Amino acid sequence: MPRFRLTLEYDGGPFVGWQRQAEGASVQGALEDAIEKLSGERVTVTGAGRTDAGVHALGQVAHFDLVKNFDAGKVRDALNHYLRPAPVVVLDAMETDGEFHARFSAKSRHYLFRILNRRSPPALEEGRVWHVSPKLDAEAMHVAAQALVGHHDFTTFRAAECQSASPVKTLDRLDVSRRADEIHIEASARSFLHHQIRSFAGTLKLVGEGKWKPRDVAQALVARDRSRCGPVSPPGGLYLVRVDYPA
Repeated sequence: MPRFRLTLEYDGGPFVGWQRQAEGASVQGALEDAIEKLSGERVTVTGAGRTDAGVHALGQVAHFDLVKNFDAGKVRDALNHYLRPAPVVVLDAMETDGEFHARFSAKSRHYLFRILNRRSPPALEEGRVWHVSPKLDAEAMHVAAQALVGHHDFTTFRAAECQSASPVKTLDRLDVSRRADEIHIEASARSFLHHQIRSFAGTLKLVGEGKWKPRDVAQALVARDRSRCGPVSPPGGLYLVRVDYPA
């Protein structure tokens, strides 16, 4: 039974998220429908990250098994045909061995959060950035972010409905930089808690506005209290950029 690995790009705006749900369109559901049209088989597609409603992907990874064998190039092209007009694209498809698992084999996930930091709202990027009008201090945000890097209990930055067995995670990277009118927050870790990056973004925005000092972020982390978190940012600025696997 061949197993196929996909690399995906999608606009999360029209979807209830990655995961198939009782109501509403999902990325997983769109892929499973397209695979059925290609193969006649109803399969379950497993993704590396269960992105929320409105969250985008530049390099989501997924896998699925088929009974029939297909050329990987045909899988890519046929799925792109059947996925239309949904804003989901298969960038790459390859046949892999049965040991590969899109979620459990991943060793690192990389996310980008985009803040459009200018007076005027977006015309072309609506739903793809978080628009913040007041000038933000990216350097102060970066300094504050470094208190979050490392092995910590991230209860403060964890959604109440998070299903992770433990709030303890290791954050490998959290960098903040200015790119012209945008503030980029780049985060890397093996895994993340529900709403963790959006909680980081909302909290660091307070630092950028001068409402919090960098030490306030460190104190919020140590408090392990969800009420000490800043406001959770909207989802449209968040992108799953890349997922790394062992060679």
